Amino acid sequence: MATDLNVGLFGGTFDPIHRGHLAVARAAQQRFALGTILFVPASIPPHKQAQPLTAYSHRYAMVSLATSGEKDFIPSDIESAEKLEGRPSYTIETVRRLKRQLKKADRLFFLIGMDAFADIAKWREPEALLRETDFIIMARPGYSLADVGASLPESLRPEPKIAKVLKHQPATGEIVLRGARLHLLADTHEKISATQIRAAARTGRKLDALVGAAVADYIRKTGIYKDPARTTARKKQTSQTNVVEMRRK
Repeated sequence: MATDLNVGLFGGTFDPIHRGHLAVARAAQQRFALGTILFVPASIPPHKQAQPLTAYSHRYAMVSLATSGEKDFIPSDIESAEKLEGRPSYTIETVRRLKRQLKKADRLFFLIGMDAFADIAKWREPEALLRETDFIIMARPGYSLADVGASLPESLRPEPKIAKVLKHQPATGEIVLRGARLHLLADTHEKISATQIRAAARTGRKLDALVGAAVADYIRKTGIYKDPARTTARKKQTSQTNVVEMRRK
């Protein structure tokens, strides 16, 4: 912990993690000089509590396998059911817990896709979250700066006359707000989806090109996507012990 560090936080259900996630992380790491990126599988995402979700232990294991070849990509169990004592995983709480573990000079970046950012105003304490961490938003074709602005909490949205101008500008560059900073990372959209992968797994198709050999082998051996219910029962979800939290140089 001798040097200050740019730390990325990449959260999601990762059901499963795939090569699109890793491509985004690599692009963000290179663009913003991220020394470490924490991959944080959500145990009980508030917005997906009613949806089938593969057991946390499987999702965490796949994240560990997918990131094993990247020394700066670290799986984290900060949102495991054990750490949260069964409560839903709210990003604002995760960010605050993580920042307490970092040095004051360290800088935290939260990685998020444009589709997810579109709902940021509905998240818990969105204004506070935007103040707590820089956001790296993976832009997608067809989105403008006006779309980014319209997604913000009402108190931070640009005035209509400004939004009208932003409508004709692609979602690239940087947006500096009152106490908040958004970085727009273009050209990172991968045509891979977790839904597509789960469907392919159910029919026995090869997954190596989508998730990598190690994760593909894990999915095949465990059969976790053969059953549409995907062994979800949240009351049985457990997190792995002896996990690696962060490696610091």
